[in-house]
Amino acid sequence: MNAKPVSHSRTTLTELMIPSYANFGGRVHGGILLSLMDKVAYACAAKHAGQYCVTVSVDGVNFRQPVEVGELVSLMASVNYVGRTSLVVGIKVISENVRLGSVKHTNTSYFTMVAKDDQEKPTEVPPLLLETSDDIRRFLEAMKRKELRIMNAEYFHNAKTQMLIDESVDKLVNERCELADGLSLNL
Repeated sequence: MNAKPVSHSRTTLTELMIPSYANFGGRVHGGILLSLMDKVAYACAAKHAGQYCVTVSVDGVNFRQPVEVGELVSLMASVNYVGRTSLVVGIKVISENVRLGSVKHTNTSYFTMVAKDDQEKPTEVPPLLLETSDDIRRFLEAMKRKELRIMNAEYFHNAKTQMLIDESVDKLVNERCELADGLSLNL
């Protein structure tokens, strides 16, 4: 299987934010942006894999700035990393107010996708040809995020398994919660 360069599958999706995308606060609903991010991640991953791809996880969805109705949102996606059957697609989201000529970076996120064959089984993807120092940096950063995600999952699993409620319930004292009638901090 021949390696494909990052540039082969780089994808940009641009969409006008219309009033029906607004949340109760009058700004674009985060779910709309997530849906667009999922679409561009699929397009980018499928172009690289040459196969149908599904989203298996999303890292780092932080809404840095609001998106207003009437702005143009561009989602720029590239394959940052490939495993045997998986791909990490990095997405940068910018919002542009065309009347004012202002542009703001609203999100950066990483979607892990898995390629599927016609029987919906995971299938091997082509290696990634790294052509620039940015390609190398993004690949290495994706490797580090994967390593940290695994370490965090193990840490949390161990902490959750070892946590005994009666030994930890006192941590609730200064938190914004109340225990229902019949429960006490001295379980």
